[in-house]
Amino acid sequence: MIVFDLACDNAHRFELWVPSAEALDQQITKGWVTCPHCGTQAVRRLPPAPAVHTASKLPPPAESQRTPTTEPDSSAQTQARLWKLLQKLKQDAHDVGDRFPEEARRIHAGEAPARPIKGQASRKEVASLLDEGILVVPLPPDPEQMH
Repeated sequence: MIVFDLACDNAHRFELWVPSAEALDQQITKGWVTCPHCGTQAVRRLPPAPAVHTASKLPPPAESQRTPTTEPDSSAQTQARLWKLLQKLKQDAHDVGDRFPEEARRIHAGEAPARPIKGQASRKEVASLLDEGILVVPLPPDPEQMH
C-alpha cells in the first residue's frame, strides 16, 4: 500500500492508503474519494515530500556504547510470529459472515463504528474493496481446519 497526501478545494489536507497511483487516480475519477473534513469529492493529489538524505556528522559510538547485534530471525521464527499475530487478529475480530464486504464499506464510510471485523468475501469482492482504498487482509484458517 502507498500513502498519498491529498487536499480538497476547501484546503483540507488528508492522507489515503491505496495499492497504487493508478488506483488512486481511478478512485478520484469515480468520485469514491471524499474529504473526511467536509465531504467534498473535489480532491487532488499533492506532490510527495522530497526525501532528504544527510550524512551523519557524529563520530561512531565507542565500542562500549554499541548495542550488541543479534542474529536475525530465521524464516521459521518469522512465520511462527506472523501466524500468531494473524490468529490474534482473527480472535479479536467480530465475525460478520458473508456481510463482510458491505460492513467493511460501512466502516470505511463512517456509517458503522470502527472495529476489527472478519467474514467471507470472494476474490472479486476483495479486489473491489482494495480498489476502493479499503485495506483487507486474508486470515489463515483455524488450526483445526488445517490438514
